[in-house]
Amino acid sequence: MHSFMFYIHFLVLLPSLALALPHGLSRTRLSRRSTEETRNFTVPIHSRKRGGVGAAHERRGSYSGSVGLGDTADLFYTVPITIGSTNTAVNLDTGSSDLWVVSDACKTNVCKTSRMPAYPASQIQPAGGSVTLQYGDSLTGTHAKGPVAQDTASIAGLSMPQQPFAAISDTNNTSVMNGANGIFGLGFPSSRCSQVQATVINSKFNSPSKTDDFVLGTTQDGPLLSRLAASGALEQPMFTIALQRDTIDIGGQSGSLTVGKLPDGVDNSSLTWVPVRLYTPKLGGLNPPSFAPNEVCSVRTLPLTLPHMTILRPRKFQVYPLRWEVLLDAVYLDGQKLADSTVAPQGIANPGLSALIDTGNSILRGPSDVVNSILRSVSPAFAANRNAAPTFPCGTPHNLTFQMGGKMFPVDPRDFVSQNQTNDATTCIANNIVSTDPPSAGALFSWSLGDPFMKSTLVAFYYGNLTHPSLDPPRIGFLSTVPTDAAAELDQAVDDAEANNGNFETTSQIAPTGSASKISIAPSTLAAPTAASSSALAASVPSSTSSSDRNKNGAQPAAHLSTIAVLSTALLSSLAWTLF
Repeated sequence: MHSFMFYIHFLVLLPSLALALPHGLSRTRLSRRSTEETRNFTVPIHSRKRGGVGAAHERRGSYSGSVGLGDTADLFYTVPITIGSTNTAVNLDTGSSDLWVVSDACKTNVCKTSRMPAYPASQIQPAGGSVTLQYGDSLTGTHAKGPVAQDTASIAGLSMPQQPFAAISDTNNTSVMNGANGIFGLGFPSSRCSQVQATVINSKFNSPSKTDDFVLGTTQDGPLLSRLAASGALEQPMFTIALQRDTIDIGGQSGSLTVGKLPDGVDNSSLTWVPVRLYTPKLGGLNPPSFAPNEVCSVRTLPLTLPHMTILRPRKFQVYPLRWEVLLDAVYLDGQKLADSTVAPQGIANPGLSALIDTGNSILRGPSDVVNSILRSVSPAFAANRNAAPTFPCGTPHNLTFQMGGKMFPVDPRDFVSQNQTNDATTCIANNIVSTDPPSAGALFSWSLGDPFMKSTLVAFYYGNLTHPSLDPPRIGFLSTVPTDAAAELDQAVDDAEANNGNFETTSQIAPTGSASKISIAPSTLAAPTAASSSALAASVPSSTSSSDRNKNGAQPAAHLSTIAVLSTALLSSLAWTLF
């Protein structure tokens, strides 16, 4: 019976699994490629020859770019950006979608501490309305307020005209005090997460009741990287982030943001690709536009009568991505699987185990009961008294590992430990992991994997098709960069700290701001398709993928999806949770 039911599930979920794994991605520097090179370029999904809104997003161009990152003691990672004539730096944040910079009209104490160039309030070109942006959770919230403006914005050598952003005149956000002049949100365009875009659309279309104008307006008024992805000018609709380590043991990855491709030297087959969690409107997701009636995910049941089996009617859900969020298989500490959280979600049914991948979060956040269990396990002091600091011996390596897509992705022991007191390299503290809010509508994740995880993992974020995600679903690729001798590296870092009067290494790097050559990319323009073009678009969806799919063990691609004999249980469960 179990094997038979697995076969049924295999047949039902096989099409979704096929679309969850991207194909080979090529690598070039910032330039326009030759005609011959472009002909040989392999796209993640079959090319489209038919029209329609979704087809516009399937175009592939020849542009990409990469830029180094600044780092303030592994707390704030910054990237250089040019808005208008202002060269400044902003905090890199995959957990939000809005772009904002402080204007010289901001006179708060936080703004007074900024050492980065402010945007001139006299140059603001109003784009309609103003915003009040909220960051953090209920325990650590900050705000940023100001008018919505527009100007040419350039990132990694790629320039987009008339980019909406917030020119902030009031904020208490601490990123402004730590090498940044604002926040660069790299999240999806959604009315819940893209408040700048929503404000512009509401101003243009008098607060429309449907989402058609919002979705179609992404190419003109959406977040910067979403517009670049939707323009069709990039090699791939994606970006990749690698974070450097500037505390405990300086080194690790070379900090960079790469737009439009994977970093040079990184092969697609080395990454584990996991589908992005999709949200129904009931759970806080985007209401589907009228021009995309086929954007549904359905659970189909077979007309079978079997003992002890209840046949349910088919259920269909409209689904769009909301955040860079993926399902987790499990969480481990020092090789032992941690028990699932018993903390009840707020106002929703159990959404399953998932994680937000968030560069704007300088630590790791998880369910309170699981976090307390971790702290009790690593810290005798905390185990004896939960009000005590979670201290432990600096030289004891702990491995906090997150399983995704059937593979293990550990946090480097050097990114789990922090110095507790100066001149003491003997007793450290586990303050890189704290509790966070329970899951709720619009925020189904129970974990937020911030910079300690990102320092240990190269992460690729693939937008796919933003208007018709079923044609090219969004996904995230993970590549662990933790060395096999990480425990020995921690021992060496402790020895070096003891030789340095008990102090671990720490440094900060300024984002490499300044003028640079730019390639201007024209935004694409979308219009709602006719009924005929919508039908043609649906008919153009391919039924199979090419040879870059990978099995659960991360082996080399098989010849074709139909030859795969072993499916990743993690991916199947991920897709099943996504439906509900």
